Amino acid sequence: MSKPSFWQNEKPYYDLKSYWRNVFGCKVYKLQIDAGFTCPNRDGKIGYGGCTYCDGRGSRLRQQGTLPSVSEQLQLGKRHYEKLRGAHRYVAYFQTFTNTYGPLSHLKALYDEALSEEGVIGLAIGTRPDCVPDEVLELLQEYARRHHIWLEFGLQTINEQTLLSLNRGHTAAQFIDAAGGAGDRGIHICVHLIVGLPGESWDDVMETTRVLASLPIHGVKIHSLLALRGTSMGLAFAKGEIALMPLQDYVRTVCDILERLPPSVVVQRLTADGYGDIFLGPSWAVNKLGVLNAIHDEFRRRGTWQSYRYATGK
Repeated sequence: MSKPSFWQNEKPYYDLKSYWRNVFGCKVYKLQIDAGFTCPNRDGKIGYGGCTYCDGRGSRLRQQGTLPSVSEQLQLGKRHYEKLRGAHRYVAYFQTFTNTYGPLSHLKALYDEALSEEGVIGLAIGTRPDCVPDEVLELLQEYARRHHIWLEFGLQTINEQTLLSLNRGHTAAQFIDAAGGAGDRGIHICVHLIVGLPGESWDDVMETTRVLASLPIHGVKIHSLLALRGTSMGLAFAKGEIALMPLQDYVRTVCDILERLPPSVVVQRLTADGYGDIFLGPSWAVNKLGVLNAIHDEFRRRGTWQSYRYATGK
């Protein structure tokens, strides 16, 4: 038994850089966009206050004042990567809050603006499972016939009780329905997971992994629970009401997750930190390279890789 040869990399998982190279034959860069969206659990449609771990400030651009247009943001990002790395192909990443939450005509105008930029070959759209009605999926399906389209669902966990405690405002069933609807339309799906959520056991995390492995998922982003100043979760951490997962436990759990996912799932992220001015912990998360090296070392110690246990279901 050996790791999949189609990855064409030296890593114990199918990373995004390898995926871009295999699909397009070159490097592709994601350009982050804040298009001014909000969320239904912030504006009162389903709730207020947002998720307990989210600080609600939006991007740094939003904090600085009036947002530049989508085209202006993309041009700024392109100049950065062209100068540093000679890049020429990009995916426009609608990242901040819920980027399918608005009138269809408004969504189409923003997406069209992004795709009209030279070098932009596709879209990555961050959203929620309860904000992708059929009309939005049909629009993205049309784009997917000519462009590379990703929907990035903020799920975090499949556990209903945890979703409720996080103030997510959607159910596991809504996610499963949304993933199925997007997958049926040829749209790539990336799912965001948080490891170390209060009250969750290893079995809970593995159940989330099992569900993902059974769905038409194309990518994952994983990071540890972060405590940020100004959030409910950050306040609970500061009061000593919750603990954050130690690095060793996080590394082991990430490897357990990846071992149980299909080999075709693209690993887009394995660690993250918060804004420096509001970041409370865990302290080890700020050393992203150290976290990645620890994950690689753990896979090497085990002699395993992504999908190692997928076929057996163990």
